[in-house]
Amino acid sequence: MTLAQQVFRRLSDGEFASGQALAVEFGVTRSAVWKAVHALEDAGARVEVASNRGYRLCDGIAALDAAQIRAQLPEGALARLAACDVEWSLPSTNAALLAAKEPAPGRVAVLLAEHQTAGRGRRGRPWVAPLGGAVCLSMAWTFDQLPRDLAALSLVVGVCALRAFSAQGVPGLALKWPNDLVAGGRKLGGILIEMRAESAGPVVVVIGIGANVALDAATRAQVAAAGNDAIDVVELGGSADRNALVARVVGELAAALPQFAARGFAPFAAEWRHADALRGRPVSVTLGTEAQVGIARGIDAAGALLVETPAGLQRFVAGEVSVRAQA
Repeated sequence: MTLAQQVFRRLSDGEFASGQALAVEFGVTRSAVWKAVHALEDAGARVEVASNRGYRLCDGIAALDAAQIRAQLPEGALARLAACDVEWSLPSTNAALLAAKEPAPGRVAVLLAEHQTAGRGRRGRPWVAPLGGAVCLSMAWTFDQLPRDLAALSLVVGVCALRAFSAQGVPGLALKWPNDLVAGGRKLGGILIEMRAESAGPVVVVIGIGANVALDAATRAQVAAAGNDAIDVVELGGSADRNALVARVVGELAAALPQFAARGFAPFAAEWRHADALRGRPVSVTLGTEAQVGIARGIDAAGALLVETPAGLQRFVAGEVSVRAQA
């Protein structure tokens, strides 16, 4: 474990720690502590510095901790948990789980990273996540056979995420088809689902969820430069306790995935429609190099987006199009 990692974990208690105290605790110089703190800030961590008091992490941010997550899981989710691991840095939690051995059917494997160097969103877009200020979560699940409504899985995950964030005191959330969690038109989180399947065999899905918890100014500027408007949990007045948030997300998914395998999208459709951020709004739907413009009319029973266009009502399937609301 590097000194920066040690300092990050030490500052997770929310109390100020002086440079001298940290230097004594870790057997290094105060200069080494100063450099470690600046390395954390360079990675996006928000560190408060106070004269004669020292350092602490801002906004109640604390290090991710697998033991704390396990301790907060509902009993049913804990029984399904095959693994829950936290890494300091990974290129991509989704890529790591896709390359790993799949969990047995009915079990879930969870992987988190404090920092991703090559995080991915939908359609290959980069996902920016500052150290300590985001959730980078992936979960692997094995279906015995291909689910009938697999294309709607991202919508089911969206419902689970909305439930979890709302339970953490995050108000005003909505779902933007097919894979975004938004508030006031600004993006709080995204979902990326990837699959590995054998012919006529089990289907392994890796569900990636990236969410903004407490963004630093540099990250906000980077996201804005990419054409997105980000919002985070702290700005919305929710709890920045990432371990509790992850436990809620994992708990919701562990309960929902068996239900989805047995009954498809139907049990989640009404809840998704209630949270639909696009319904009744002008949208542009891009498929390949062509775009369709119309009014979003919600989703059908399989989770496909319905758009009223000059040519009539068109149906778009999740994973094949991008959608942006028009002014």
